[in-house]
Amino acid sequence: MKQSEARASAPVTFRRRSKVRVLLGSLVYWLVLLGLAATFFAPFLWMVATSLISESQMAQASPTELVWIPKPMAWANYPRALTSFPFLLYLRNTLFICLLTVIGTLFSCALPAYGFSLIRWRGRDAVFLLVLSTIMLPSVVIMLPMFVLFRALGWTNTFLPLVVPPFFGSAFYIFMLRQFFMTLPLELSDAARLDGCGDFSIFWRVVVPLTKPALATVALFTFIGAWMDFMGPLIYLNDERLYTLALGLLSFLGKYSADWSGLMAASTVVILPIIILFFFTQRTFIKGIVLTGIKG
Repeated sequence: MKQSEARASAPVTFRRRSKVRVLLGSLVYWLVLLGLAATFFAPFLWMVATSLISESQMAQASPTELVWIPKPMAWANYPRALTSFPFLLYLRNTLFICLLTVIGTLFSCALPAYGFSLIRWRGRDAVFLLVLSTIMLPSVVIMLPMFVLFRALGWTNTFLPLVVPPFFGSAFYIFMLRQFFMTLPLELSDAARLDGCGDFSIFWRVVVPLTKPALATVALFTFIGAWMDFMGPLIYLNDERLYTLALGLLSFLGKYSADWSGLMAASTVVILPIIILFFFTQRTFIKGIVLTGIKG
């Protein structure tokens, strides 16, 4: 009798232990995620907290002291910081560069990716490997030749060196879009070709509507890269009227080197649009990243 009761209670005990292990595993999983999230979020939180410190508190604080909750919060630092340099002018310049960069990247990368994935032609794979091999070339290596070329063309101190290169394609984005395009059935393009559509018509009417997540992902990557770009404007732009927001922060630091609360306030305003953009588009962003790696 006791043996039968022990056998009957064994599955119950095993299930309880399994539930405990699952709960412990979930707890550890969430604790690790929360720890990583706090690690990545701490610098941004410190930047926001520093931007709200008053000038008197900043003068009394130790250089190594971290103030997480300023008392009182000096919200006046934000209008003071944004009026200390031509923020709206730099914002307009940055948006202009970002817009042209996104348009150029989408145009110059989507078409080659379509040709490398859904159009059959001799030597396609060899040419694609040649394009893909350019990813291994560091940008630092071509920085000086590009500067010499643009100076010879008379493009320095203009937006042209920043907005023209994206219209000539990026191997990384071509690869991403090609991986996504290869998930589309070839029967769709073949059926459209039988109906009399040309390659460009197939691309515009069939491929583009089906690949919006991938195109949105490329657009987001490009926009964030152009928005946060510092090295390109630093090399090619000398006129302060052409500065971007990244260079504007550098000029702010040069003029008001001791105004750390104002610098953090301006930095918060500059980086906030990127954070808001990611939160509103994260579903499309993640979907595009996942689907670009489904088929090789």
